[in-house]
Amino acid sequence: MSQVGDFGCVQNLPPGGAAGLYFSDKNPSKTYRFPTRATVSINGTSMTQTIRSILFTVLVCASAAFAAEHYPLHVSPDHRHLVDQSGAPFLVQGDAAWSLISGLTREEAEVYLEGRRRQGFNSIIVNLIEHKFRGPVNRYGEGPFTTPGDFSTPNEKYFQHADWVIRKAGEKGIQVFLAPIYLGYIGTEEGWVDEVLANGPEKSRNWGRYVGKRYRGFDNILWIIGGDRNPDKAREGVDAVAQGIKEFDDRHLFTAHCHPENSAVDQYRDDGWLDLNDTYTYDIVHAMLLRDFNREPVIPFVLIESSYEGEHNASAVQVRRQAYWAVLCGATGQFMGNRPIWLFDPRWEDAIDSIGAQDMTRLYSLFTSRLWYELVPDQKHEVVVDGLGEFRGLDYLAAARTSDGGTVMAYLPTARPFSVDMSKVSGTMAAAWWFNPRSGKSNLAGKFPTSGKKQFTPPGEGDWVLVLDDVARNLAAPGQNQAKP
Repeated sequence: MSQVGDFGCVQNLPPGGAAGLYFSDKNPSKTYRFPTRATVSINGTSMTQTIRSILFTVLVCASAAFAAEHYPLHVSPDHRHLVDQSGAPFLVQGDAAWSLISGLTREEAEVYLEGRRRQGFNSIIVNLIEHKFRGPVNRYGEGPFTTPGDFSTPNEKYFQHADWVIRKAGEKGIQVFLAPIYLGYIGTEEGWVDEVLANGPEKSRNWGRYVGKRYRGFDNILWIIGGDRNPDKAREGVDAVAQGIKEFDDRHLFTAHCHPENSAVDQYRDDGWLDLNDTYTYDIVHAMLLRDFNREPVIPFVLIESSYEGEHNASAVQVRRQAYWAVLCGATGQFMGNRPIWLFDPRWEDAIDSIGAQDMTRLYSLFTSRLWYELVPDQKHEVVVDGLGEFRGLDYLAAARTSDGGTVMAYLPTARPFSVDMSKVSGTMAAAWWFNPRSGKSNLAGKFPTSGKKQFTPPGEGDWVLVLDDVARNLAAPGQNQAKP
C-alpha cells in the first residue's frame, strides 16, 4: 500500500460511498476510505492513522485542486473584473509580501503562507529577485545571479528556492503577483534600475525569456512589471523584460507597479502587454480609484498600494476605508500592506493576526456575500443623496448599487446621518442591514418601502456599512454566505 503522502485525491465520492475521507493509491482501480477515527483496516492490515496526517493530506489535495480550478486568471468579457478558470468573478484579496522569497526560510515561508491562507487572502505581491530588503542573497546564501547584477548568469539554486515558495503558495490557493524586475523608489538603492541600464535591452530581454520559460507552467502567477517608480530612462530595458517573458509565457496576465500617483495605464498602456491596471496613491484614494474606473477603453484595476498598516502612522480605519473604497469604486480587489510583514522585519510573525488582516477577512466575507462584481459606483450620488462627507476628504461616503438594483452598499468612515433614495432598490420592500467592519457582525435595521427618501443613522460610533437588499431576494445577513452568480 502507498504511504499517505503518495496518495492521490479522489475528487468524486465513490457511488454509494460511506462517510469518510477517500483517497486512491497509484493503482487507479483501488480506492480506500479512511473513516474519521484513528484505526483503519486496509487489505486486512490494521493501521493507526492520526487525524492530523489525514487532514493534512486532505488540505494539500484541496488546495491543489483550488489552484488548478482558479488560476491563471483572465479578464472578464466586459473588462471590469478578473475571472477564474471557470469564468467566475475573482475578488483579489491581497497582501504585500515583497521580500518573501529572499527573506524567509522554507519553514518561515510556510508559516506566513498558512497564516494568510487561514485568513482568506488569495493574492500576494512578491519580488522574484530582491535588491535591498532581505536581499539580494536569500536565507540559504544564494543570490539570484552567479555574477552579481549580471542578468545573463541566473543561479539555479536561488531559483529552485523561488520555485518552492511559489508552488507552496499555489498549494494554499494563493496567487503570486510576481515582480521580475523591481525598479526601486526614486533616490534609493532599493531596486534594479541601475542594473537594467547596465545590462542593456538584449540582456534584459533574455532575462525575461528565462523567467517566462521557467514560470510558464506555474498556474498561480500574475506578472507585475516595475516597482515603485516609473520606467523613465530604463523604459527600453523594462519593456524588453516584459516582452521577453511574453515570448514564452502566453498564459498569465500582466500589470505594473509605478511611482505613487501613477496608475499602470499612465506609464504602460501603449507597450502592448498590459492586461490589468492598478491604483497606487497616497493622495485622495477614492478620487484616484474613480479615475481608474472611468478609464476608456475600460480595463480592470485593483488598489495595488496605499497606506500600509504600521507605516505613516496609519490608523485602523485608514487601512479599512481605502479597502472598502476600492471595491465600492469598481476595483476587482485590493491589497493591504503591513510593516513588519512586507519586508519581514524581526518579529514579523507577531503581525500575522494584526487588526488590519482581521479587518480584511471581514471585508472579503461581506463583499462575497453579495454580487460585488455587479456593483456600479454611485458617482452621481443618485442613490445616497446627502450626508456624503467631503469629496476631497477622508470621511467620504462611498456607495454602489448592483445594475439591477437588488443590492445597495454604502461605506461610512465616520458615523453620521445620511439619506438614501429608496426607489433605487428593486422590488417593493428593502431589508436594511448594518455591517460592522470592526467585528464582522450584521444587524437587521428593518424593512422599508422602496419609495421616497429615507434617512439612516448608524447604530454607534466608528465606520459602518449599510446594506440594502430587495426583500424578495431573501438574502442572508451580509458577511454570512457566499453569493452565487
